[in-house]
Amino acid sequence: MDLLIWILIIACFVLSFVGIVFPIIPGTLALWAGFLLYVFLIHSGELSVIFWIAMVLLTILLFAADLIANSYYVKKYGGSKWGERVAGVAVIVGSFIIPPFGIIIIPFAAVFVTELIQKRTTQEAWKASLGSLIGFLSGSVAKVVIQVMMIIWFLVEVFWL
Repeated sequence: MDLLIWILIIACFVLSFVGIVFPIIPGTLALWAGFLLYVFLIHSGELSVIFWIAMVLLTILLFAADLIANSYYVKKYGGSKWGERVAGVAVIVGSFIIPPFGIIIIPFAAVFVTELIQKRTTQEAWKASLGSLIGFLSGSVAKVVIQVMMIIWFLVEVFWL
């Protein structure tokens, strides 16, 4: 029975990474599902309070990673406040349109059009759109790193502490 539960836990962890490419999949929830499967079906009470506090903080950081990276890079590359906002919404919309490519194409195009509407030059709009792309990619890398940290911490708690 434990083997089946471990297979489900691993599947949850894998699904959490799929959620980075397909934001429609709640990757963070999948990660937490893996933790909770372990706690409720294998060993309750084995994970430390420090673990749970750290996981909550890292989860908040996971949610913030996309927003912070996207906003930062759109702004850094000359985008307007509207460009930043549109990039955030377009990431969500893009996950539903031609997945997984929509998550890259839709924000890029939306920021480009938004900047042009605001009377920016084509070059300025292009740069802001590029900032959106770089923001998405760097946010995704940050999420991978954070999720790997969370999984490693979980495994250390389970097998070595």
